[in-house]
Amino acid sequence: MSEKRKDAGAAKPAGGQGARNPASAAPLPRLAKRPADSHKGDFGRALLIGGSRGMTGAIALAGMAALRGGAGLVRLAVPDCCLGTVASFEPSLMTAPLPCDVGGRIAAAARSILEELLAPVTAVGCGPGLSRSAELDRLVAWLYTRLPQPAVFDADALNALATQPDVLRRPGGPRVLTPHPGEFGRLSGDNELKSREALEERAASLAGECGVVIVLKGHRSLVTDGTQRSHNATGNPGMATGGTGDVLTGIVTALLCQGLAPYNAARLGAHVHGLAGDLAATELGEVSLIASDLVRFLPRAIQTVADS
Repeated sequence: MSEKRKDAGAAKPAGGQGARNPASAAPLPRLAKRPADSHKGDFGRALLIGGSRGMTGAIALAGMAALRGGAGLVRLAVPDCCLGTVASFEPSLMTAPLPCDVGGRIAAAARSILEELLAPVTAVGCGPGLSRSAELDRLVAWLYTRLPQPAVFDADALNALATQPDVLRRPGGPRVLTPHPGEFGRLSGDNELKSREALEERAASLAGECGVVIVLKGHRSLVTDGTQRSHNATGNPGMATGGTGDVLTGIVTALLCQGLAPYNAARLGAHVHGLAGDLAATELGEVSLIASDLVRFLPRAIQTVADS
């Protein structure tokens, strides 16, 4: 189903000697330089699954971030009742309508359509604006356990997985999970963990047990695959606003599309996500920062890393 792509992040640290994330001893990964004869197919096909009535902005933000993150083609698979709204955010996005239930959420009948949509894609993002239902819980479990391509699971896709602990340990391919502390508590079943240190230890343990990468969001977000760990040093309190996590989902999906391995995509994605927030806050201030500002400043953040 997936395109075979070389891991561009394995051997090319950012910058001549390796631009370093101050919170990690390892150099940040970087994307390979684009050849002059490149075409859009060289940079991957992203499919982002989500959206629901009343939460169309989340999947649109993820899609716009995937475009700005460098994916060659980005398609959003959304409930058909939301298609017009989602498509209106950005003309560069492709969209695919899925059957919806009476609540405006993706319905179980969408599975057969998704099977066709997923066949040619390079990487998948699932969760922004998804909402909750028993049918969606089953659909998320199917995607998580059967999809061979790299995939990012966020937001309500994580809440769906939290109801099915056995599923979490059966990923069908490379997985990046991006929970905030509340989502992680539900996902891990350890809602009593209070300290950040305890949360991070449990995140590393769970990542190792399940064979996934976890980005535990927050101040100095932790990125871990159970063996490796790094803390992100970019970002600011202005990013504590709705939609910024959806932007991160789009960025990491785009980096997976371009050949970065999951741990590297998560590290670089967290860095440029926070850096875009820092650049936006410098110009706009922290109080007025909104998620779409991150998309607007993302090109500058990516260029800053490329030039370092």
